[in-house]
Amino acid sequence: MTDEPLQTPPRAPQDERERSPRRGMCAAVLSLEAVTLGLTTPVLISVAGVDTSTALWIGLGLAVACLLLAGMLRAEWAYGVGWLIQGAAVGLGFVIPLMFVLGGIFALLWGGAYVLGRKIERERAEAYAAYDAGPPASQG
Repeated sequence: MTDEPLQTPPRAPQDERERSPRRGMCAAVLSLEAVTLGLTTPVLISVAGVDTSTALWIGLGLAVACLLLAGMLRAEWAYGVGWLIQGAAVGLGFVIPLMFVLGGIFALLWGGAYVLGRKIERERAEAYAAYDAGPPASQG
């Protein structure tokens, strides 16, 4: 046996206070949207008559962008890019009219996840601050 001091175990990957509900909800929306945008590729080719290589770049490109962005949501700028992807999804409606509806639904889901997530983060921070401050001084 050695006389080395025991090392403290590594901290858990994420403390509960560091988890972002906004990031989780927005990543879920982007992941589901990636499936929808990926499935627009065959529709672009067969129904809209878009060139195959162009359809692959648009449909699969947006799907991959959604998946990559879902992993980058730790950075605040990524949420702005998420709004751009929502605009692109709605803009696909000019080629596939149903995408006005589907893109709009995902834009609403994205907006809801973003706004609700920020509200939860703010209220959670206030609750943790109150908890850390300790019990209120008694009135006496």
